[in-house]
Amino acid sequence: MLVNSPRLTTGTQHDPLLPKLLQAIYHASEIEIAVSFIQPSGLELLFDALLEALSSGASIRLLTSDYLDITHPRALRELLLLAERGADIHIFACKGNTSFHLKTYIFTQSKDEQIAKGCAFIGSNNISRAALTHAYEWSWRHDWQPPHDSDAAREFNSIRAAFTHLLKDPSCIGLTADWIEHYSARRQSSIPLLKHITGFIDEDFEQPNPNSVQIEALEALLNTRCEGFTRGLVVLATGMGKTWLAAFDALQMNAKRVLFVAHREEILLQAQAVFTRVHHNARTGLYQGTTKQHDADFIFASVQSLSKPEALQHFASEQFDYIVVDEFHHASAPSYKSLLKHFNPQFLLGLTATPERTDQADILTLCDNNLVFERNLVHGINEKLLAPIHYYGIYDAFVNYQEIPWRSGRFDPTLMESAFATQQRAKHIYHNWCKHKQTCTLGFCISQKHADFMSQYFQQQGVRAGAVYAGSRLTRHQGLQQLAAGQLDVIFSVDMFNEGTDLPALDTVLMLRPTESKIIFLQQLGRGLRLSESTQKTHLVVLDFLGNHQSFLNSPAALLAEQNRSSLLKTLRQQAPITLAKGCFINYAPELIQFWEKLARQIGKSAAEDYQQLRDELGHRPTATEFFHAGYALPKMRKQTGSWLDLIATQESDPQLQQLLAAHGEFFLKGVETTNMTKSFKGFLYQAFIELSGVRGAVNTAQLAQLSHQLLQHRPDDMRKELPASMQSVAADSKVWLTYWRKNPIHFSCKQDTTSSQAWFIEHGDTFALNFSVAEPLQEVFEHYFQELIDLRLAQYFARGHQNKNYPVEVLPVFKAAEKPV
Repeated sequence: MLVNSPRLTTGTQHDPLLPKLLQAIYHASEIEIAVSFIQPSGLELLFDALLEALSSGASIRLLTSDYLDITHPRALRELLLLAERGADIHIFACKGNTSFHLKTYIFTQSKDEQIAKGCAFIGSNNISRAALTHAYEWSWRHDWQPPHDSDAAREFNSIRAAFTHLLKDPSCIGLTADWIEHYSARRQSSIPLLKHITGFIDEDFEQPNPNSVQIEALEALLNTRCEGFTRGLVVLATGMGKTWLAAFDALQMNAKRVLFVAHREEILLQAQAVFTRVHHNARTGLYQGTTKQHDADFIFASVQSLSKPEALQHFASEQFDYIVVDEFHHASAPSYKSLLKHFNPQFLLGLTATPERTDQADILTLCDNNLVFERNLVHGINEKLLAPIHYYGIYDAFVNYQEIPWRSGRFDPTLMESAFATQQRAKHIYHNWCKHKQTCTLGFCISQKHADFMSQYFQQQGVRAGAVYAGSRLTRHQGLQQLAAGQLDVIFSVDMFNEGTDLPALDTVLMLRPTESKIIFLQQLGRGLRLSESTQKTHLVVLDFLGNHQSFLNSPAALLAEQNRSSLLKTLRQQAPITLAKGCFINYAPELIQFWEKLARQIGKSAAEDYQQLRDELGHRPTATEFFHAGYALPKMRKQTGSWLDLIATQESDPQLQQLLAAHGEFFLKGVETTNMTKSFKGFLYQAFIELSGVRGAVNTAQLAQLSHQLLQHRPDDMRKELPASMQSVAADSKVWLTYWRKNPIHFSCKQDTTSSQAWFIEHGDTFALNFSVAEPLQEVFEHYFQELIDLRLAQYFARGHQNKNYPVEVLPVFKAAEKPV
């Protein structure tokens, strides 16, 4: 049987239908539902389970009605989200005296195209919170029973056949956004009459309101637009509501056309649901994989699908008023740059949860180096938006990480999996968990084998444990539901809960694997930071198992927001004071302190070692901007290696870079990396030069000046600061602007370099060009490194110019803000 319980469900809080429906959804391959009406409060209870069923390959057919106009339009809009992902959603349109009173839920589990299990609930339960959880509602369950020609099987088949026959009724129509819009308008006039005649009480939903931090961020975003900025970055720690902020800001801007870009479907779905709640009447659509809805008002798109040239051609450059790009660091810069280059919205909002300049380096470049607002974990904890953290750094005593090969920022996965699946290590973890645990635990594992091993070991100790990963018997939503209901004590997971999942009841986190980056550590930590009204949790316990390898510095670096390894080790060895957010504490095992002492003695002072440390931390070759924002000294680097490109050449195997340096190394050092920049003009001139393909041939000076002006407009504060008053409102295509631009950065770029024997650029007639040629095979790599150094110079310039700028919010490290020393 799909559901093992008495066949009659009598409702109230003692025998609600909801858990039985969820159990059936988890195991069904075909789901068929027919109900008279649906309210958002009830759909909310089933939505995630239905969505997960679709993701697992189940089919869903759902029929509801407009009978008496009780079904809520908001519920219908949320059903459209399921329809976009493959569900078959229909409305029974009642006409005249037609009534529609069905309340039927049918679940089938098929194997080899034959029914293996099945049940149907038929009774009085519509889809509302009251009907599914505590109202007096009766429902009878009929179970399919083998063999296939049994009376029970024939009766079950007849129920399914009746449902299929009903869908063929002319009154059944497919649910569309247009139908919902007309229905919503009609319902506005009919509901008062219905209330008067029947006493019906419609579900009253409060408009979601921003929290205290979001209110400050909304004010900062309003101010930055008033200053003339068209792009900006907001940094909000995990759990503080980045997506809600974006939805509120789109409302604040009165945006009619919105594009939300992310890298995973899960994030897109959650964003779509949030925007639907804030923007009640907006038509939302998905643009991902095979689902491409071009005509929706609010489009939620994967960067992988949208950044392709064939996709972008379907959208006008000014099609969207407001664009949100979530978590830039999840995609390569070229993917985002092609997208950002194509669109020209009234405002573009970049969102991230990472608290450090190192990780923000490329993001800031894409947002015109405009950091609008920043709040990290300590703000959220002190504002009582997030739970305080009790952190235990436990020595991973039974794994010698020095013996596991380390390549490209990762341990060998096969050898590490074997090292993790030992009784000794599991016992060590279990012992510490028993010592510090609370009631609801999530453990992060390295692999499916590791998750199963830990789950089985804990079960052997009498703990209710389960493993959740792609394809696991325990589904993601089922595991969360059982954990929240107290039916499980621990879930061991693999890459299922790193981000985008709200787990308010979670009060204990087990970090059982090396954390590949500070970003991932904070995302995993964030799963347990939500406050919980139902459990009244007072704090989050974090048990982080750290080993004898430098890679394990990622988690303390994230907690303490240290920019580089040397300063981090100084802090960890208690040579620098640490203060914590209210109610938090950190405890590290003595063995870890001893290992860090040893590691500190091994860390050298060369630029090459700085480079390799940052490379290990980031998991990729650092850009010049990332190196700068990480706090490493560029003058020291140049003194030791000559230039940034020289440093790369000594650390990376890149024959093209070697050729480039041999031919043009002096230009990159003297013409870009160290050229005098008292204003930002040169940076914008060179940026425009690259965009106009100047490396491949001379560009028109008027076009160059016009594009430079457009780029400079992205920095309205710099325009006001650096341009004379007479030039503030001059048009980009005017002769006045062309004359000014030629007299300034163009003129100075064409002067002979004081430390070299030549000028790097030349103006000839109406064109501007490099004063040397670049061989065709080197042109692309020349452009790449030219752009990288321009990004560096602009980042340096803006950092210098904004050292004393009063941002609307003080920028603080994660755990360097309050009262209690370690």
